[in-house]
Amino acid sequence: MNRPTGMGRKSARVQKPLHLILPATSANLGPAFDAAALAFEIYLKLHARPAAEYSIQALGRDADICGKVESHLILNTYREVLNAAGKGARPLALKMVNDIPIGKGCGSSAAARLAGIALAVHFGDLHWNDNRIVGEASRREHHPDNASACWMGGLTVARMSGEGEAQIARIKPKGKWPLLVAVPPESLATEEARRVLPSQYSRADVVTNIQNSMLLLAAFVQGRHALLASALEDRIHQPYRAALCPLLPALQKLSGTAGILGSVLSGAGPSVLIFLDPKARASKVKSQVETHLRASGLTAELISTGIDPTGRVLKKN
Repeated sequence: MNRPTGMGRKSARVQKPLHLILPATSANLGPAFDAAALAFEIYLKLHARPAAEYSIQALGRDADICGKVESHLILNTYREVLNAAGKGARPLALKMVNDIPIGKGCGSSAAARLAGIALAVHFGDLHWNDNRIVGEASRREHHPDNASACWMGGLTVARMSGEGEAQIARIKPKGKWPLLVAVPPESLATEEARRVLPSQYSRADVVTNIQNSMLLLAAFVQGRHALLASALEDRIHQPYRAALCPLLPALQKLSGTAGILGSVLSGAGPSVLIFLDPKARASKVKSQVETHLRASGLTAELISTGIDPTGRVLKKN
């Protein structure tokens, strides 16, 4: 039986492999709880092609977790999106190099969900635009901050509308914003970090966080590094999570000293995102932070990085 010409062209198009790069992200940024996030230069790199059966070749950080085909977040998301669209999911062979810490507040789940959605869009020929891709990931994450920053890069401010759609504003921070990420050995489940938060807050705490969030946004838009130290103060989530994330109170003591503008929990923790003075020598600051943590009896991997300006990179080849 001859295959219709149009079907042959469509099949050939969607059979092309997909190469995808997604950055790590840090949400909350102190006072901007569940509202803002930024992408930074630590990446998940993925190459996918159709295959006779599912397989994963994983390299990099947490390769033992990334390499398990069963209950894999990327593949599960890929299949669920295609099933919801009424399309069959063809098996894929994945090659991935992951440098994003898993379960440590660096947006690993948002990156994985976006990867699965991107695979479904490509191999299922769904023709989704960026808003729909980010919206789908946001619904699965239950908040849009990490997903929007991961896909779009830079700094994003995001919310879910009453209709369940993600509304996003992307900002390119002005000037240089060198970062240091302190990653502890242990992980922390987001659900556990959520449980310690109160159900109600005082008016004073809410007003302070609104003011600081606005100052934080102004600091990035105008490149005013001096605003950051005070703008990072938070009363909504960090005081309650500090007991679960001992790196935070230890590193906050260095704010305003040793070339450090300020420190915040990365997402729900336990990792900490440290903003460095661009005039300081990053290697020297990193050495000072290492010394301080040792003196405090704490251990962390320190990763020098910066804000990723572009977000996802997709290549069909």
